[in-house]
Amino acid sequence: MEEFFLLRLLPRIRRARDFRLYTEGGGRLVDLWQEGGRALLGHTPPALFREIKNTAARGLAAPLPGFSEARLLKALACLFPGRDFRLYADDDSLRRALGAAGYPSDLSFPDPALFSGGMPASVPETGRTLSLWRPFTDDREGLSGRSLPVVPDIPVLVPVLPLPWPGSPRVLVVEKAAAGLFPPSDLLSPVILAAAARCVYDLIAAFPERGAVPFSRLRKALSRDQWCRRGIYFSPVPVHTGENHALLFRRFLEAGFLAPPSLHIPLILPGLLSPGEEAKLAALLRVPLT
Repeated sequence: MEEFFLLRLLPRIRRARDFRLYTEGGGRLVDLWQEGGRALLGHTPPALFREIKNTAARGLAAPLPGFSEARLLKALACLFPGRDFRLYADDDSLRRALGAAGYPSDLSFPDPALFSGGMPASVPETGRTLSLWRPFTDDREGLSGRSLPVVPDIPVLVPVLPLPWPGSPRVLVVEKAAAGLFPPSDLLSPVILAAAARCVYDLIAAFPERGAVPFSRLRKALSRDQWCRRGIYFSPVPVHTGENHALLFRRFLEAGFLAPPSLHIPLILPGLLSPGEEAKLAALLRVPLT
């Protein structure tokens, strides 16, 4: 796949901290991919590793029933009030669950952060719409006094949450009336569930600051007609995507920025940028797309 090929172009990464990747040769990359949103709060969330260490120290690594699942569900209920949840081990398990509820196996998940992906997919077989959900797609989520995002009135959501730990669960958010159509959650490791709960609470605590876009030069550069910005996300407007994505990826890489390895993943503004990094990225965004 093109994604894996492009990531192979990276130098070896020896350390990741916040929104920067440090390479073996002493270089540094600003991460605009952020694992598609899984590192939205940075590569070193403050309390994540402590949570993992404390849970693992109790020997709670095997996928056995425990209290961690209830804690994760409680955190999700704060973010998505009035909804039910399913937790699946991986993408295949999530797809099987959607198939059991009547969704086609090749269903694509509309992405509200992309120019053409804001409309949810309507599935005639089920009569229910489905979409990805991303935090911070609206500038209003960055305004002071706003504590949590507005959740769209879409029956089935697949949230992209900041869960950077390997093996993190795939979450399905469903309206209560349709919850019985989906298989029960998978039985997952308490270590994984505890880490996921910590990340969801960290996300809640990040509102509204992480949703702000304080970089004035970037806001101006992204207002050009070749880019579409949705909150902290941005992507090329389709009329400007004739350029081979590999060339665009290399252009960003040579300038010191890691872009997503796929055209179908939005770029994400970091939570931290130095003035020099902001100026460099703004100049890069002003280069015409061909």
